[in-house]
Amino acid sequence: MNWIDIGAVDDVPVRGSRVVTTTAGDIAIFKTADSRVFALWDKCPHKGGPLSQGIVHDDSVTCPLHNWVIGLEAGEVRGPDQGCARKVETRLEAGRILLPSHILGRKAA
Repeated sequence: MNWIDIGAVDDVPVRGSRVVTTTAGDIAIFKTADSRVFALWDKCPHKGGPLSQGIVHDDSVTCPLHNWVIGLEAGEVRGPDQGCARKVETRLEAGRILLPSHILGRKAA
């Protein structure tokens, strides 16, 4: 699998997110308080809310529209709600975040 560098880990705020725009839709890149990085398609499985605008806590994000809690590791909805946000595989190398090139619709350099 080819990987594309999309930016520095430090570019993503702690307990925050950044968005990567692709031809297939937006991907939300999240960083937890302990600096772990995760990526999900930026769409809540409930009503399509922008997860990138949610609140990151522990290893989850809360959707800003209806407060659904989504686990960042697998994209699974927590609590009484059910569903799954689509996870995007990430790789970290030398402080940089890499995503699979096929997801971004580009070829690796």
